[in-house]
Amino acid sequence: MSVVTILAVPRGTPLAGARTLLLVLLTAAGAPAAQTPVPLDPLVVTATRSPQRLTSLLADVTVIDGDELRRSGVQSLAELLARQPGVEAFASGGPASTSGVFLRGANSAQTLVLVDGLRIASSTAGGAALEAIPLDQIDHIEILRGPSSSLYGADAIGGVIQVFTRRAALVPQSSGSAGYGSHGTWSATAGVFGGAGAVRGGLQIGARRSEGFNAIVAPSNFAYDPDRDGYRNEDVSAEGTLALSPDHEVTARFFKSRLDARFDAGDAFDDRTITTLTAWQAGVRDRFSPAWQSRVAAGEGTDESVSKTGFGVAPFRTGQRQYSWQNELRLDSAPVDSHLTVALERREERVATDPAFAITSRTTDSVTAVYGAAAGAHALQANVRYDHSSQFGARTTGAVAYGYRIADPLRVTLGAGTAFRAPTFNDLYYPGFSNPDLRPETARNVEAGAYYAFAVAGAQVETHVVAWRNRVRDLIVFQCDANLDCAPANVTDATLKGTTLSVEATRGATALRASLTLQQPEDDATGHLLPRRARRHGNLQALQPVGNGNVGVELVAAARRYDDAENRRPLGGYGIVNLAAEWPIAPHVAIFVRGDNVLDRRYELAADYATGGARVFGGVRWQL
Repeated sequence: MSVVTILAVPRGTPLAGARTLLLVLLTAAGAPAAQTPVPLDPLVVTATRSPQRLTSLLADVTVIDGDELRRSGVQSLAELLARQPGVEAFASGGPASTSGVFLRGANSAQTLVLVDGLRIASSTAGGAALEAIPLDQIDHIEILRGPSSSLYGADAIGGVIQVFTRRAALVPQSSGSAGYGSHGTWSATAGVFGGAGAVRGGLQIGARRSEGFNAIVAPSNFAYDPDRDGYRNEDVSAEGTLALSPDHEVTARFFKSRLDARFDAGDAFDDRTITTLTAWQAGVRDRFSPAWQSRVAAGEGTDESVSKTGFGVAPFRTGQRQYSWQNELRLDSAPVDSHLTVALERREERVATDPAFAITSRTTDSVTAVYGAAAGAHALQANVRYDHSSQFGARTTGAVAYGYRIADPLRVTLGAGTAFRAPTFNDLYYPGFSNPDLRPETARNVEAGAYYAFAVAGAQVETHVVAWRNRVRDLIVFQCDANLDCAPANVTDATLKGTTLSVEATRGATALRASLTLQQPEDDATGHLLPRRARRHGNLQALQPVGNGNVGVELVAAARRYDDAENRRPLGGYGIVNLAAEWPIAPHVAIFVRGDNVLDRRYELAADYATGGARVFGGVRWQL
């Protein structure tokens, strides 16, 4: 017997640049059904702020675990995220260039990025420097789609992406990798983790270099400079935990990454930006009773960006000190299984820039409550959060979700929520190009989803479909008047609506994953697509064992997009094929190779910027 999975797109759809029916078949033969693994059900914290089983969540969540991350072989976090349902990415050149993601069609700065619970985004530019978060430091990633300000406050209009760095274990472990590939790219990583008695800890270090390629390929672009835009990156993370008892422990974490990346600025100078991300955090966890757990934490996330060009040096630095006290309470009373999480938080933002801003700091005090309950086939989650900013006053956001399990394999969900995004310091105070009267952007979202799992021909199949409509008001847009006086203003509303279908199938060690998003992220006034977002995008990934190793095939596709708000500068649809393989050569040692865009298709994620063409990267990794 064999398993056949079909991903069909209606005739006339330009997905992957094609104008005819897209039909993808995967036939996985010879894998005995008896070896079908039991699906894992990991603990997830981002969707409720406390650990919950993935299968019990009412939110739209994806978990990228460590095994999937290492098998992917991609060279940047944006590339990895773009392989997930409902996520698009853009980049201004290679893996180290300025990049971002669009979650359910929301602007890149409307998605909150956390590292171990800490904000590390720039308060001046807005958004997190994804290109400066190295993959070798990541243990796993949780993606929460949909407005989430009721959990995390400002900037979570599209959702939340939380990165968790490597974790220590009691069993001693060491791991590492080294590789080399196209454009003179090499990387090396090493880590050691372990513990004894009440103490455990670990250290992870990494470095990567690349000669790069010429990012801007259009001589007509004012920034064109026909040189190679390479980069270098060094990173380190450390963790230590002291267990005073099974119910009381102290933890400290540190993370730092420094990225020196060249870019084109239209002159002969070696233009480059040095981005340094740092995060440190110390916390105490206490379980005072089986029904009450408390967490107290303090930390800081910083983003420092220094651009060195022929026109001078432009430094921007953001520091965000963050304090939290969270209490998780079990309220079980048969037949209802319920829990309540209450958190108090304070965030202190400080910026340092050249030129200097009139105001360089703001504070936000918050209180959050999350209630969840399950009884029989019914489940409920309700969130409410109050944020008070020293800059723009108070905001209250909320969300509610309901789920009903029609039968063991079928569950439906309904949800609604609100969110907001705060103006950046650049928006408010950049000399000559700012507007101190800006209001926060706001959003109202409704969504519905269905989850269905079944077995066919010895394969386990899970399907998920979710439809959403997110109305975003008072979008901040940079505009100029007839006198060429330019400043940001709250002048635009947008509606983000769409549907994402995802399918996962496994038979033995053979696995297939596919997703397709049909969406309309549009400006309400004009009906134009928001920049760099497609009406249709999707991906297909297949993993097949071959001998003692495995081979993976991946298709990533998107329809026509536009690089500007007026939809006058098109970015053509594209479809690229990637290949990856891994073989063990000794106990705990394997070699790997990945080929990206193996058909050497020309495509753009941002107008005039190259994507590097066909490229290959290979090496060796070990874990002891």
